[in-house]
Amino acid sequence: MTKEEYLEKIALANLWMRAYYENDEPLASDEEYDALIRELRAFEEQNKDAISQDSPTQKIAPTLQSEFKKLSHLKRMWSMEDVFDEAELRAWAKRARSEKNFFIEPKFDGASLNLLYENGKLISGATRGDGEVGEDITLNVFEIENIPKHIAYKERIEIRGEVVILKDDFEKINAKRAEQNQSLFANPRNAASGSLRQLDTSITRTRNLKFYPWGVGENSLNFAKHSQIMDFIRGLGFLKDDFVRVCKDLDEVLKAYDELLTLREKKPMMMDGMVVRVDDMALCNELGYTVKFPKFMAAFKFPALEKTTRLIGVNLQVGRSGVLTPVAVLEPVNLDGVVVKSATLHNFDEIARLDVKINDFVSIIRSGDVIPKITKVFKERREGLEISITRPKICPTCQSELLDEGALIKCQNIDCEDRLVNSIIHFVSKKCLNIDGLGENIVQLLYKNKKITTLESIFRLKFSDFEGLEGFKEKKINKLLNAIELAKECELFRFITALGIEHIGEVAAKKLSLTFGLEWHKQSFEAYANLEGFGEQMAKSLDEFVRVNCLRIDEFYKLLKLKIEKLELKNDSAFLGKSFVITGTLSRPRAEFETLIEKLGGRVSGSVSKKTDFLLFGEEAGSKLAKAKELGVKCIDENAFNELIKE
Repeated sequence: MTKEEYLEKIALANLWMRAYYENDEPLASDEEYDALIRELRAFEEQNKDAISQDSPTQKIAPTLQSEFKKLSHLKRMWSMEDVFDEAELRAWAKRARSEKNFFIEPKFDGASLNLLYENGKLISGATRGDGEVGEDITLNVFEIENIPKHIAYKERIEIRGEVVILKDDFEKINAKRAEQNQSLFANPRNAASGSLRQLDTSITRTRNLKFYPWGVGENSLNFAKHSQIMDFIRGLGFLKDDFVRVCKDLDEVLKAYDELLTLREKKPMMMDGMVVRVDDMALCNELGYTVKFPKFMAAFKFPALEKTTRLIGVNLQVGRSGVLTPVAVLEPVNLDGVVVKSATLHNFDEIARLDVKINDFVSIIRSGDVIPKITKVFKERREGLEISITRPKICPTCQSELLDEGALIKCQNIDCEDRLVNSIIHFVSKKCLNIDGLGENIVQLLYKNKKITTLESIFRLKFSDFEGLEGFKEKKINKLLNAIELAKECELFRFITALGIEHIGEVAAKKLSLTFGLEWHKQSFEAYANLEGFGEQMAKSLDEFVRVNCLRIDEFYKLLKLKIEKLELKNDSAFLGKSFVITGTLSRPRAEFETLIEKLGGRVSGSVSKKTDFLLFGEEAGSKLAKAKELGVKCIDENAFNELIKE
């Protein structure tokens, strides 16, 4: 890297840092920014005489520019050195002259906050700022319910921690902003930071912010270990995460890191790593600080789940209902060990909302096994080569004219190959008829060879239809034919789900099965609309479907032996007519509990309200549990739930 390139990278890094800290509008992903900073550090290590004081490696954050007053910290707030693998962790520990007793805790992805208490009273709250001076957000801090306004400690003390927004609350905030045509927060971290820096305190009050302490600044405490300090602080009434401990050596630290990484998706808030620090306070004081970091602590970062790449095209997928879904084609990027080449764009309204174009740089996020999605478009990085994404008028599969309904664009041709093949794949899937061995590739092979041409033709397949097809031998053919025969005796609600009626999923199908039985397809619009949980849109979709397909459903009845599974319930059943909400991690998949509740006469809702009778909660229960307690809803764990079943 030349000196000129070094200075150019400094300018770019400062631009990205100002966007991140001042505007809550990042221009690059965390990984992209971290990589740039590491390039600067590598150059500076080899060229110490050429280090620019303007380099972000020489300061904690840019000078803040806002409408809030400035507030100086009594003691400086430091950033942390990042380490990304075992080798870097061991190198840091060697520099810290420590081989044992490390304090570890999750590194939450939020906004840092400094609280000042005097004589047991909360005096002020400030953002990190440049480390020396932050923004005075005291009025907003008083709106955060879980921050104690008085503590049982009279000496002056600065308590520092992270303000976070839980994932569930983040989704609600963005949903509300979307309804009001406001720009969406890119992630919970930006939402937390933006919520703290509201000039209108009433907005902060509605955001359900959480504060988790991780350290102290000015203080007169006299503890020998950092873990003792944090036990004392949390004993004053502050929140404590379950995953906080002291590890005797680095091997335990690495084991704890792997354990915490497995909890990444289960935690109710975002985490981007694990904090590792020397527990011995005497050694911490002896080690001191670099120009930017404490030498006694580091952030052991998780692999990135969000990265920046370029959108290079858009493919159109035709679903079983004819709806076209645009899929972004991306320059391949490794995201947490998975090479990602595409991301969902949902629909053309979403494309318009994002204002995304071909050749744009975009930030993509992947959560567990969920399909990657675009969270941000870096419009400021456009180079003039971007191409607008236009709404299609012709089906990419059958070339027929499309119906544009605004949010949805549909192919109306019922003989469209993609529509039919996708309908069959859905029909035989696990949640529907669950025909073992009849997966997507086999369906496409049978369709290509004209062995199946309709849903009904699945049940007319013979041994001879498979003979000569690649990969099919006698044992495999017989096994598949047996699976098809078994599927004929499926439950009615699975058959209804399998038909792929728009807006009618598994829960609605169960309601139809239990209410109307085999005559579910011969009811009126009013009968559907009067079902609990059915809105006008669902009733209309169902009414139109059965009007067109009533006779066809009767023909299916001749092929299948459908059954309705319904328990005989006592009138005094604890479940009968009761509303349940489920939250947290349970011992079995949530769907199993939902099915059991419905079989016992109850119903399952997705949100807590005054009408909720029971909240079934497991580990890592978040905001729903808090709301249920606030509303006086009966909260039961799995043991109490099993006792209800016995009744």
